[in-house]
Amino acid sequence: MGIWLEGKTLAKEIKEKVKKEVSYCLKKKNQKPGLVGILVGKNKASQVYLRIKERSCFEMGIHSEILNLPADINPSALKSKIETLNQREDIDGILVQLPLPSSLDPYEIINSILPEKDVDGFHPYNLGNLLMNQIGLKPCTPLGIIELLKNREISIEGKRVVIIGRSLIVGKPLAAMMTNENGTVTICHSRTKNLSQVAAEADILVAAMGRGAFVTPEFIKEGATVVDVGMNYLTDREKMESLFGKDEKREKDINEKGYTLIGDVHPLVIEKAEYLTPVPRGVGPLTVALLMRNTLDAFKRRKNLQ
Repeated sequence: MGIWLEGKTLAKEIKEKVKKEVSYCLKKKNQKPGLVGILVGKNKASQVYLRIKERSCFEMGIHSEILNLPADINPSALKSKIETLNQREDIDGILVQLPLPSSLDPYEIINSILPEKDVDGFHPYNLGNLLMNQIGLKPCTPLGIIELLKNREISIEGKRVVIIGRSLIVGKPLAAMMTNENGTVTICHSRTKNLSQVAAEADILVAAMGRGAFVTPEFIKEGATVVDVGMNYLTDREKMESLFGKDEKREKDINEKGYTLIGDVHPLVIEKAEYLTPVPRGVGPLTVALLMRNTLDAFKRRKNLQ
């Protein structure tokens, strides 16, 4: 039986450090970081994520704003809003909540954010710095995975790392980070042949494809570290019971919210892996904590407070 690799405690530690630094800057410099989240349309999941981020900003002492825009906004108008934020001295971080409506090209929009205010780390300039292993703002979820492994003294150097998922949000930047830590990295995706066989060679397996309970024990090398980045909404009670048995917490979720959250990894993997991140309470809390730290870092660089 493996060990649950929770990120909640580490996230709390990161937030405490951010809070102390923000408090110091406010007392000594009479300045504090500012973060704006942009929500286009009324995607419910995005609304929830932004509220979580706004609440974290409040707890850290970071100034926070949410810019709600209509789903039918045209690209020029959205980029104009971003340019206004680029020019504001009291705003250090700008994030555009994804996904965007299909009428908008996310990469065109992200490219309009100043790289030094791109706290999501998705701007080509920041991704280029990542590939060159230079200092800069890095995508929060992949960074959270690296921080969690290091915190638990799980070595990456020399290890075979397999990442299932090639998105620019997780898979590709994580591959660069793992390579920078001297891991030997393979990226898999929907067209990878013999996927379970490739995955079963991994010392560290990361699942980030958005398919609930897709990664089963046959994907797992005995004693591997498994990181589950998936966040899927399960509404089927019978499916929930087949995965988790009689789980009072998840049953309550379905009764009260109509769904329970599950990852991309089947729960039985815990019996074969040495470590497995749970969903929720695994990587998710670290993503938010590192967004706060990125915002603080952006503020410090812009104000020459390094």
